[in-house]
Amino acid sequence: MTALDGQVARGQGTRGQVAREGRAIGEAALAWVSAHRGEFALGDDALAEHGDVNRTWKPLGELAQVCVSVRQHTEPADPLHEIASDLLAFAWRQTGQGGLFLELQRLEPFATYPLEIYAAFASAGLRHTGFERATATVARTRSWQVTEQLPNRRLGVLNSERRGGLAQHDEVPRALRRTWLGGLPEPWTFERDAGYTVTHVIFHLTNWGLTPQAVPPQVTHYLRHWLPAWLDTCLDDGRWDLSCELLAVAGSLPDPPDHAMLRDAWTALARAQDASGAVPEVGSGREGHPPADDFTGCYHSTLMAVFAAALTADRPRPSAGAGTVAGKVSAHEHVARPGHGGQGVSR
Repeated sequence: MTALDGQVARGQGTRGQVAREGRAIGEAALAWVSAHRGEFALGDDALAEHGDVNRTWKPLGELAQVCVSVRQHTEPADPLHEIASDLLAFAWRQTGQGGLFLELQRLEPFATYPLEIYAAFASAGLRHTGFERATATVARTRSWQVTEQLPNRRLGVLNSERRGGLAQHDEVPRALRRTWLGGLPEPWTFERDAGYTVTHVIFHLTNWGLTPQAVPPQVTHYLRHWLPAWLDTCLDDGRWDLSCELLAVAGSLPDPPDHAMLRDAWTALARAQDASGAVPEVGSGREGHPPADDFTGCYHSTLMAVFAAALTADRPRPSAGAGTVAGKVSAHEHVARPGHGGQGVSR
């Protein structure tokens, strides 16, 4: 064996280890999500005028998106694919097979969060023609097209328009240039809010990891250089939620960062994961209070662990997971009401 052959073999071994460790964490996390599905259910306040959509629609929408992603990155015979399909079917039933989206649209015609959540279902072939027809009418108005939005939020709306079958009201490259990441900022200015902006920009650009080639070369180069340092900082600080999102970004790039770095990151995340499979947003994990009973404090980070694991274990296959499920079926952001100029689905 030559020295080069040895380097290749070690690289392949590291990639395999990363995939195996990510898979194990993702399996445990998805099992926790499945066991707690009832806490994602929509309550009577889902359509209330002053209801908290961050405790109703936001968790359900994030559940749907992660399940769609797991289906797209696993084979139909994979147990994870079956669990994700079952959870996606559950989430769709919670929306009244899409009927509640139409009610939301009537109550808040210029809010975009119903479309952003609906888009995840639509990408899996679960559609409601009445909602799409009503939203298409609103999307043709000047108000929809000129409402001011944070740049990363605009990217999310544009991707949701495309997934929901609407004409995009702006150009993606122009929207990207206005984001923090699109400006290739000084890396030392990275902090929590910038971190969630970075992750969501990549999620929207790549359609939640399906099209890595959509990331411009200069952005890919920038992230390959600085993502490891940012991830290392978040891991050291016990910011598991943002760490999972950054791992998902690594899995969404055309050429992922160093596999040894990813291996160390997944090892650290495994230490933080609760025995139940739950991943805390921040803190000491198993060494502190068990997060398993704290749904609000760990559901998003646990979902993001599933999402990152799916992307890490499998390179994107755009044709996988498409079609209707027939009974089995992306800083998070704050959902803005009543208009659509706020921050959207983020922390």
